[in-house]
Amino acid sequence: MEEPVRVNQSPPRDDDELEELLSRPSSEVIDALRQTPGDVIVLGAGGKMGPSLSAMIRRGADALGDGRSVMAVSRFSSSDVAGRLERGGVRVVRAELGDRAALARLPDAPNVIYMAGQKFGTRDLPSLTWAVNTLIPAMVAERYAASRIVAFSTGNVYPLTPATGDGSREGDALTPIGEYANSCVGRERVLEHVSRTRGTPMAIIRLNYAVDLRYGVLVDIAHRVASGQPVRVDMGWVNVIWQGDANAQAIRALTTAASPPIAINVTGPDRLSVREAARRLGELLGATPVFEGAEASDALLSDTAFAQSLFGRPTISTDVLIQWVASWVARGGTRLGKPTKFEVRDGRF
Repeated sequence: MEEPVRVNQSPPRDDDELEELLSRPSSEVIDALRQTPGDVIVLGAGGKMGPSLSAMIRRGADALGDGRSVMAVSRFSSSDVAGRLERGGVRVVRAELGDRAALARLPDAPNVIYMAGQKFGTRDLPSLTWAVNTLIPAMVAERYAASRIVAFSTGNVYPLTPATGDGSREGDALTPIGEYANSCVGRERVLEHVSRTRGTPMAIIRLNYAVDLRYGVLVDIAHRVASGQPVRVDMGWVNVIWQGDANAQAIRALTTAASPPIAINVTGPDRLSVREAARRLGELLGATPVFEGAEASDALLSDTAFAQSLFGRPTISTDVLIQWVASWVARGGTRLGKPTKFEVRDGRF
């Protein structure tokens, strides 16, 4: 059995080390899996976060030695991602979640993590975003009504709040800006409806913003600083979290699932200044940042007091994460080329 190891503070040097850190289960993750026995199916596992989350579940289950199956479901356009998961012992299932027949054929599992969604491209085709973010989760919730479900949402369901405050809390009114964010409120509402009518225990993860060194807000800023491109500061403050910590909190949320659903803000506890982050990254990269715009009086921020009461603070601090990003960018580490567009203030993605 694999023994869990706490994340240390040394930066990963290549993709293999990065993947190992992102998927390393803590003792708390293993305990959460012990409390939620049975197979786990991750739906929409082919995105930026799904592969390492699926791998963390597999490694945690291996540490328990309970023989459960861990399944990752996606179209898997990347054979490399699917192959890596299979080599790690995750069962890869290729399926289109929007296909009712394919959804019906998926294996049963008492534990479900739902990650599918669409953000970019909403401006050009909002109807598709609404379909992906509301119709498909409703179908999934009905298909797995007898299971325990952790469903990913986003901090974008909240409005912008004063930059001097702590950010939105889970009980605040959901009055976001733009089609994408409103479709995400729709996703939460249809999930809540199924949970209330079928008694399905659920936890909803409002995430923003995960960083895995190949993508994320800090990666966007670091590459702009290193290349001399201007860093926009209109959205002057952000929350960020190491993706390994976000993975761990999502898995541990299986133990909190309830009917009606429980919502949890998953992000870092710091209100991080974009300007100061750029300056710090510039110091580490030997470059002087160029800024554009001026900080608005509000920003997209989330309060994590509830998450901290459940899970404690993230294991990787914001300062360490900044150092890791700078080290990764300086050595020319892999980049996914998927900008977060964190600076968007009008909700148009």
